[in-house]
Amino acid sequence: MTLKSIKYEKGNLEILDQLLLPAQSKFIQVKGVEDGWKVINKMQVRGAPAIAIVGCLSLAVELSTEVFDDKKVLRQEIEGKLNYLVSSRPTAVNMKIAADELIALSNKLYKDETVTAEVMKVKFIDEIESMLEKDIADNKAIGEYGASDILKSLPSDSMVRILTHCNTGSLATAGYGTALGVIRTLHSLKRLEHVYCTETRPYNQGARLTAYELVHDKIPATLIVDSMVAALMKQRNITAVVVGADRVASNGDTANKIGTYQIAVLAKHHGVPFYVAAPFTSIDKKIISGDHIIIEERPDREMTHVGDHRIAAQGISCWNPAFDITPAALIAGIITEKGVFRPSELANCQ
Repeated sequence: MTLKSIKYEKGNLEILDQLLLPAQSKFIQVKGVEDGWKVINKMQVRGAPAIAIVGCLSLAVELSTEVFDDKKVLRQEIEGKLNYLVSSRPTAVNMKIAADELIALSNKLYKDETVTAEVMKVKFIDEIESMLEKDIADNKAIGEYGASDILKSLPSDSMVRILTHCNTGSLATAGYGTALGVIRTLHSLKRLEHVYCTETRPYNQGARLTAYELVHDKIPATLIVDSMVAALMKQRNITAVVVGADRVASNGDTANKIGTYQIAVLAKHHGVPFYVAAPFTSIDKKIISGDHIIIEERPDREMTHVGDHRIAAQGISCWNPAFDITPAALIAGIITEKGVFRPSELANCQ
């Protein structure tokens, strides 16, 4: 059974505080949009799909406690609070796409004269709640498509070794995961020999979170530091790299956790296929290339400290981008719930 990082029942939302993992498993309550913004911004919840789900559910929780007699007031509150949630972390596109779709739904319900304010609220909350089930179903489809593409050119009895970066599992989604979903599917097919996960500095999502999930699921895995990737590819015969994505441009350029780009370069040099696994909502057709993706910069403290312990010299300046851009030319395939696409195919896929 995979981990669960989001607990939701109508009117109540709790999230697993990922800042405390792996030392402590503690769920914290999200009482409304302000709490939702804070847990996303502070990275108590992270991963593009989970950010969108938690952000939208925080609005559902808040609306469930309010009574609306005026549809216009409800529509304005929905739009304002969704736009506020989008500002919590700007690089991941899933929250923005979810906000745009929900605002469109709100406008449609507002214009329908047969819908009362209360019915409008109920229908809107129902739509948000459906995101949880859909995300898990999408992740399982990503896992199946990805595993199939990796295995298609290999002998039927061969085992694979996969390298992944950052965290893309149940802790980054509603459940199962994207890149880690592909790994879980390979494991369930008994075709996975081993997984290697990077520590993912400076926030150590690989060491703290991915390693935690792999141990929990009893998947054979080894943790490496980020600077070991070249040596690993030279010595350990890696079959494929599978990572997640926070935003994919229409040309296939992909924003993902800092360090992804250098892994893709090394994969190209060593002839290792490099895959991006992400839901279709991570593809931003409005962005023509990675050059136009806004890259979030994080506080210096994430680099200078581990917990409360300072590891960097006092007075040193820091550059801490949270993401980098992997050019489409380095990507073998983009794995979605609708299939595996080559970067050149994205512009025309629906």
